[in-house]
Amino acid sequence: MRKKSISDDTQALSIQRIQPDPRAGLTDAQIQERVEHGYTNCSVNPPSKSVGQIILSNVFTFFNLLYFFLAACILFVGSYQNLMFMVIILANMGIGIFQELRAKKTIDKLTLLSAPKATVIRNHEEQEVSTEDLVLDDIVIFSAGNQICADAIVLEGEVQVNESLITGESNEITKRQGDPLFSGSFIISGKCCAQLDKVGAESFAAKLTIEAKKAKKRKKSEMMKSLTRLIQIIGILIIPIGALLFFQQYRTLQLTMEQSVVSTVAALLGMIPEGLYLLTSVALAVSVIRLARHKTLVHEMGCIETLARVDVLCVDKTGTITEPQMQVVDTISLQPEQYTDGEIQKLLGGFVSSMDGDNSTMQALKAHFHMPAYRTPTHISPFSSSLKYSGVSYGDASYVIGAPEFILHGSYESLRPQIEDYSLQGNRVLLFAKYEGPLDGGPLCRPVTPIALVLLANQIRKEAPETFQYFARQGVAIKVISGDNPLTVSQIATQAGIDNADRFVDASTLTTKEAIFQAADQYTVFGRVTPDQKRMLVQALKKSGHTVAMTGDGVNDVLALKDADCSIAMASGSDAACHVSQLVLLDSNFASMPHVVMEGRRVVNNIERAASLFLVKNIFSFLLAIITLFAALPYPVTPVQLSLVSSLTIGVPSFFLALEPNKNIVKGHFLRNVLHRAFPAALTDLFVVIGVLLFWLAFDFSDSEMSTICATLMGIVGLLMLFKVCTPFNIKRRLIWGSMVAAFILASLLFSDLFMLTPLSFGGSLILVVFALLAYPTMKNITWCMDKLGLGVQWCLDKCKLMIHRLKTEHSS
Repeated sequence: MRKKSISDDTQALSIQRIQPDPRAGLTDAQIQERVEHGYTNCSVNPPSKSVGQIILSNVFTFFNLLYFFLAACILFVGSYQNLMFMVIILANMGIGIFQELRAKKTIDKLTLLSAPKATVIRNHEEQEVSTEDLVLDDIVIFSAGNQICADAIVLEGEVQVNESLITGESNEITKRQGDPLFSGSFIISGKCCAQLDKVGAESFAAKLTIEAKKAKKRKKSEMMKSLTRLIQIIGILIIPIGALLFFQQYRTLQLTMEQSVVSTVAALLGMIPEGLYLLTSVALAVSVIRLARHKTLVHEMGCIETLARVDVLCVDKTGTITEPQMQVVDTISLQPEQYTDGEIQKLLGGFVSSMDGDNSTMQALKAHFHMPAYRTPTHISPFSSSLKYSGVSYGDASYVIGAPEFILHGSYESLRPQIEDYSLQGNRVLLFAKYEGPLDGGPLCRPVTPIALVLLANQIRKEAPETFQYFARQGVAIKVISGDNPLTVSQIATQAGIDNADRFVDASTLTTKEAIFQAADQYTVFGRVTPDQKRMLVQALKKSGHTVAMTGDGVNDVLALKDADCSIAMASGSDAACHVSQLVLLDSNFASMPHVVMEGRRVVNNIERAASLFLVKNIFSFLLAIITLFAALPYPVTPVQLSLVSSLTIGVPSFFLALEPNKNIVKGHFLRNVLHRAFPAALTDLFVVIGVLLFWLAFDFSDSEMSTICATLMGIVGLLMLFKVCTPFNIKRRLIWGSMVAAFILASLLFSDLFMLTPLSFGGSLILVVFALLAYPTMKNITWCMDKLGLGVQWCLDKCKLMIHRLKTEHSS
């Protein structure tokens, strides 16, 4: 790649570009000048919506605009009593805005606490500042784990960079003096001093983000996709049905303008799931706040639902099963006659003093081998996660330390028994060796002389066994994916209580993509895994039909985190891992994971239950509207009656039910589950209301009496559905159901005039009692038929899948 200077891309700037001394950096005056002219590194993608965006998104929705139009129609005909539905709509808007503002406040606070920092040189001093406070021409020090926050030019040092997040290629690229660093890429190893060349919206990553926003919308979870699809379908159908209903009521049935408008508005109100989307948004917003109490930052709300559906959890050994800090426990000389213990200490001391402590392994080595360097290195090769070694050249000799298999290659077999013995004790084993050749950052191809084995150990997190036992009880399979020796990882995983930890494989033997995909389901522990292999393992598990979550804290986890269905990063890990993850555990405590899973299950299961309440009214209203269109019947209930039924059998109880604890495993598809629950009650509503309309035609009792009977029966069916949703009962659900029954009875008796409920004649009372008694057995029988139908359909689908599998097998053979 061509070397690049600061002046290459100079544009028409309102300030003069400078090239500050790398050891001095910018002065306060120069920083202030850049801030005043807007040359700061402010993000083009803010972490949360602004207050104005939240208010506008809650007020100006398609259905809200439709509600205001319907309210205007009611005002036009002067039926002010039927405007009560607007009270509920305005309350919904207020609740939605309030809860989103609460969630925004929480997200902004946590984002500020976990905001990425950068080491910058200003006024001859090293300082740590937020990446958003950087300015053009700042001198920044980048080291392993850092995500490059703005386009820069390397001034001093050498780093290995992964640009996969912006190019899709996972190769490690060496950057030296004069080379460009692109924002969005991340440092794998090494350390450098660089000058920021483009910041904020001008940076490479920012431009990609803007283009991506134009071209592609954010991926939604299954629940949100189902709800959006449902609302889109309703939005398309509701306008033509409303127009036909009004025409039929006004022209065909010859009703008055007021009667026609009121009936049409009532029908349309019944079709709109006015609180369903709001309920989902509020439940997710409350979940964000609850997770914040467990020190968990949510970058994408949809991941809460995804994690509830996870059936495979991929974890790294270091930082997840074990504490992130390592310590050297022993040094084993392999050639004591040539390299004494003192000589090994001296060589290793000089070696580690030349390296940057940019990973936990090197930090442990520096803490143990703290002898000063006795000669100056001519070349340093930082640790490479793909090559599994780091090295130092002194001109007359080169030394390397890393994974024995990768350093020795074919000579590894001679040391295998000894290394495996130490690995079975749970130690991480590194080989320190002399290399007969110059180091060039590539694979070792010259002779290697083993000098010593260095044993390191991590302490298993005290909460890890209990956490893994929890996931085992929940049916979530654990896959341990690590760069360490598979024997070591297997031993650690066994001590942590992970099921089937004895099923391990050395990923260096999986040389093809097909082999990795085949091993994904077969093994539990994967050792010597490269970053690209981690990514392929996640892809393989997803292809097998699993919902995959990935936890990680290092740069070698970034590719896999990006591809997982749900990605969780430890805040103590690298900037890059935190940046690409959907969830960040701010206290880096893996024990928080059960709380996150429980929160997801609570949201999905409760919204499924609440959504079934909403869809009862919507399904019934659509079917009744179609029937009344073709049968030339009046719509039987008024908007104010519908408001009474909806608020006490749907709106109020659904909000309480959506926020209660629920630990059940999420099963099946969201929309299918909701429709299966809602249809029996909706068809029961249709049965009793059509029955009342037929009696009304036969016996010619008053319209107001017919409307009262229909509204009362809809309330009874709604309470029966609420009873079903509340089962099994606990104290809270008993209180919810009992309160709604009492409220419905009191409203019907004490506020009958307000809700247009008229006293019934003896005949009307008999009709009400008969259909009220028929409601429960009707719902029960419809439910039984739908269950049987569902089983039959599932049996047919299973048979079809089996037949297709047999045909494929025969064809391949």
